[in-house]
Parts: sequence; C-alpha cells; structure tokens
Amino acid sequence: MAAVFLVTLYEYSPLFYITVVFVCFLVTSGLVLGWFGFFVPVILRNSEETESSARVLKKRMRQVKNPFGLEILHPATASVTKGITLTPDCLEDCILTCYWGCSVQKLHEALQKHVYCFRIKTPQALEDALYSEYLYRQQYFIKKNDKEEKYCQLPEDAQVVDFGPVPRSRYPLIALLTLADEENREIYDIISMVAVIHIPDESYRLFCRILYQYLLLAQGQYHDLKQLFMSANSMAPSSSDTSPGERSTDRSLLEKAGLAEDEPELHEENSKDCVVCQNGTVNWVLLPCRHACLCDGCIKYFQQCPMCRQFVQESFPLCSKKEQDEGESTHI
Repeated sequence: MAAVFLVTLYEYSPLFYITVVFVCFLVTSGLVLGWFGFFVPVILRNSEETESSARVLKKRMRQVKNPFGLEILHPATASVTKGITLTPDCLEDCILTCYWGCSVQKLHEALQKHVYCFRIKTPQALEDALYSEYLYRQQYFIKKNDKEEKYCQLPEDAQVVDFGPVPRSRYPLIALLTLADEENREIYDIISMVAVIHIPDESYRLFCRILYQYLLLAQGQYHDLKQLFMSANSMAPSSSDTSPGERSTDRSLLEKAGLAEDEPELHEENSKDCVVCQNGTVNWVLLPCRHACLCDGCIKYFQQCPMCRQFVQESFPLCSKKEQDEGESTHI
C-alpha cells in the first residue's frame, strides 16, 4: 500500500520533487555544520575592499656594479656601408672590440663556453671561442670615464652591402667591452659585456639599435639585459627623429624579422608618476611583463599589472627606501 502511494505521488504530485530537494538540503547542511561547526568559512569580496588578500612575491635582488656602458650616436645615419659611431662610457680602462659579420651560432656557443669551459675576460678569449667566424675586427682602447666617440666601419675591399635574408646566419655587429687592467677583473663581478647591434643594410633598412646585451660574470654566468616599459604622455615628442610612417615601416619589418619587442621603449621625463595614484614616484617593476608603473604605496594592492592586466608573478624595486630618501634630500 505504501509502495502504491509513493508511485502515485511520484507520477502525479510535484510535492515529491520538493520533498527530495528539501531532504538533500537538510543532509548537506548537517554535514557542513558537523564538520565546521557554526564557524563556516565564507568567501566574500566586498566592493569597498581594496587591498589584495595575496601579496605579490618580492624578487630577491643582488646589487652589482656594471663598469661598462655603450650608446649608439646618431643611429639614424648608421649603415653597413657608412659605418656606425659608438660612445663607450666605462668606469675603468677598457678595450672595445667590434666584430663585423659575426656568426650567430658561434656567438651563442661562446656564451655557453663562458658558463662551462672558460671565462671570456679578454678579446682573445672570445676570438678563440668564435674560431674566427667573423668578417672584420676593430679594436679601441677606452680610457676611464672617457666618452670619446669611436667610429666603426667595414673596409671597402670587404664589399659587403647586406648580411642576407632572415633568418640570418651572421649578426651585423658585435661589440665586446672588456676590462683592460687584470687587477680590475678581480674587483668587479661583471668582467665583460657583449652587445649585439643591428645596422641597416641593403636587405633590411631597420632602424639601428642594440638588439641584445649580455653581461658576463666572473663566476661563469651571463645575464641578458631586458628593457623596462614605462607609461608616457602620448602628446610628448618621440625620442627618435624618424617620421611616423618610417616608424610603422620599421615596426612591420621588425615583426617580419622576428626582432620586434612587445612594446616600444619609451623614455619620458614626466612619466615618473605612479599610473594609479598619480602622486608617488614609480619604483616597482612587475614581472614578467616588465612594466615599471607602481609606487611603493600602490604595489600591495595589485595582483595584475594595471597597464596590461597580466598576472604578476614577482616584483622588484628600482631603488631602496634609503636611496629614495637620500635622493630627495639631495634634490632639496
């Protein structure tokens, strides 16, 4: 009789479904209260809550002194046929060695040899690792804190007007900076710097620029220097002297060559304010996007970059609080 009643209730009455749902709710509530008691954890996010619950990891940094500096003077006029003007700025006496048409494969093999075999402390060490896989070599002695311009050019008898299509087997120019004094190599952690420079030629008239910079350490490591990106006023003048049409052409060619950066490098004097509060000085770099856009007060509120919305894995400060205070007191 009871079975007939249940079958009739199942077929004709919606109360059966209501009863089942109610019983399931009671069982689930009993299990939750039996496990947690009356202190059930509730995950809520108040719209007025601003501070992030999970702090972004602060990357541990090690301060080292880089004795090398290198800039390209008048990059718009540089070319393979006309040459290039470099301006070194070194803290100690150094040797600048320029390798034209250096083999891409041999250069990266040389960097690996610096890690596993021998240290590239001198130009001769790099030449031994390259096995003379370059077209022409020029060398200059750089005095301490001397910013004298150094002009580098391929000889006319080389008869080189381009370095072939992409992917290329040779870099247009490799600039190596090494410490001239052997005693200084024991003082500095960074013993040499390798700069890969693109120079326009007949095949690709891309704007002259430094593509890669590698800092070689005495312990056998090397670090690839990366650009940092900061916000800039769109009405401010561009740092380059090329027209917008030429810049867009350069950009498309760079993308074709696989050498384009995610964002253009922007240098702006009035871009030092935090992009969030517009009050504090930008001091934090977010990784992996490399946006320098937050101050010390705003860094703790963000798990995503406010500029590109990429999740932040690590962050590091450009300078410590002590250095900031010293800079402000000096400025005053």
